[in-house]
This record gives sequence, C-alpha cells and structure tokens, in this order.
Amino acid sequence: MSLTVSVALCTHNGAPYLREQLLSILNQSRQPHEVVLSDDASTDDTLEVADRAFAEWRSVRPDSTATLRVIRNQVPLGVAANFEQALAACSGELCALSDQDDVWYPRRLEVMAAEFAGRPELQLLHSDARLVDGRGMPLGSTLLQTLGVTADEKRDVHQGRAFDVLLRRNIVTGATVMLRRGLVQRARPFPAAWVHDEWLAIVAAATGTMDFLDDALVDYRQHGGNQIGVTSLDAAGRLSRLRTPRTLRNSRLLARAEALDERARGLMPVPPDSYLRLITAKAAHERARSALPSAGLRRVLPVLRQWRTGGYARFGLGPQDVLRDLVQPL
Repeated sequence: MSLTVSVALCTHNGAPYLREQLLSILNQSRQPHEVVLSDDASTDDTLEVADRAFAEWRSVRPDSTATLRVIRNQVPLGVAANFEQALAACSGELCALSDQDDVWYPRRLEVMAAEFAGRPELQLLHSDARLVDGRGMPLGSTLLQTLGVTADEKRDVHQGRAFDVLLRRNIVTGATVMLRRGLVQRARPFPAAWVHDEWLAIVAAATGTMDFLDDALVDYRQHGGNQIGVTSLDAAGRLSRLRTPRTLRNSRLLARAEALDERARGLMPVPPDSYLRLITAKAAHERARSALPSAGLRRVLPVLRQWRTGGYARFGLGPQDVLRDLVQPL
C-alpha cells in the first residue's frame, strides 16, 4: 500500500507566482492527497489566485480526490511558525514542503515517496534544485553548488553521518524537503531560534536517518521578493561576510546551540549519548565565540584555544570561522 502524501504550502503575498507553483504540485505524476495552504496574512490576492488555480485544475481533473485546504492567519506568524502550522495540519504519512514561488518537476513526489517506501528508517529527504530567476530562466547553477556543499559532505550524508555535517552547518533547504509526519510530531514545538527546515533536519539526523537526492527536482526561484533565498558561498560572498558585524550572527548561533542542547534529551527516540555530548560541546563552543573580546588582538588567544581543541573543525567551517572571529567587527 502506497504512503499518503500531503503538501505543506506556505504563502505570504505570493500572487505573482502561486498559480504556476500550485499547478505544478497538482499535476504531479504521483498526486498528493491534499495540499494544506497556510497563508500568513497576505494583503494581495494570493488566496483568490489559489482558489482560481485549484478550480481550473479541478475542471480538467474532476476524477481526482486531491483537496486544497486553506488556513488563513489574520496576524502574520513568520516563515518558520507558518510552516509549523501547515505541517501540523497535514494528515498524510509523508509531507512535502513547498514555497509559493517555485516550480516542481513532474515526478518530484513520485521519486521522493519511492525512497521512503523502500527505506523505513528514512525520516527526512531533500534534493538539489535548479536556480532560476523571476522569469523562470536558469541562472547556471544548482542550489547545492551555490551552497558550496562538498564531495565530503555529500559522502557523509549518504553514509549516515548527516548529524556530523549539520553540527557544522545547515545544507537543507525546505523547498526541496519531504519528511515523515512523525518527525513533525517529534520536533514540535519548533524553537524560535531555528528556521523550520534547519530544525527538522537536525532532529531527523539526531533521531533517525536523513539523506538527499543528487538530482534537481525543483526550480528554485530567486527574485526580489524571496522571504528566504539562497546565499552564495563563492569568494565574493565570503569576503562580504568578513565585513559583516559578527555580534548578531554569533548570538543567533549561540541561541540555536543552546535550544538544541535544552531539547535534545527530550527527543524521542533519545539521540545516542555520543550525539548528546557533541550537542553540549557545541553549545560550549558557541558560548566561547560569543564571549570573544571586542578588541581584535585580545581575540587571538581564545580563538587559538578553540582551534586547538577542535571546536572550529567539529562545529563550524574551520579556517573560515577562525578568520571571521579574528577580523569581523562587532
């Protein structure tokens, strides 16, 4: 018996691209049994576009049992909380996350659902995506290429070491994710310090198995209205980050590490003891980074201490984060 699939589609003033995205979901080779659209207090005609697109599709597919359920937020929740709400309302055994402005390839649900059917231990699966501009024209790179995901990171994830990768940095983008509904139940409530996709990924890796598909299954649209876009990790992007004040970033990393440390022992199943020790050590590492002195020269010794003990290699981007902590302004 095939697993039922829900789609959690979150919107906020998404009228320009929503029709194309919704039709790409409904026209999948493996149709979802429901689309749960959670709208975050849109002030444009997002919901009217959704209703018209669904009616248009239904007129040519009257035999389909797929449904569109709309949740309207009068007051905006924000991206992460809106996705939590949408996922909590999904009834399918599998849930696929959807942004409002992308386009899915026709076999996205079929390909991903087949992976879950054949791998009972799999909790979360994501894929690559082709980057396109506002008109849908290719930008010449994929999501994982732009994020700088290395061959070593790919190998580690495929071989069951996703937790080690995610302790250093997130490589999971929600628009490419499918997961088991049980993972949502274990991960709730989502901590305020975490973005929804990053939190679901780390919980999946800590309590089960997470993997990814090398193929692009989504056109991931980049335009001026993205709520969360993709940041390049090329040389120009890294140089820009060195000029960015570090206080807010380090505070965010610390808040995330402490939230994970606080929640980890209450997750079900409880992560292995080795993971719990690493989570606590990461929180200590981020506390040390957040406590670095403001004067550049006074940072050198504490940074070197964290480098010698392996904190930067185990919990961050190694030399990149060392350089950041040495030269970034407050």
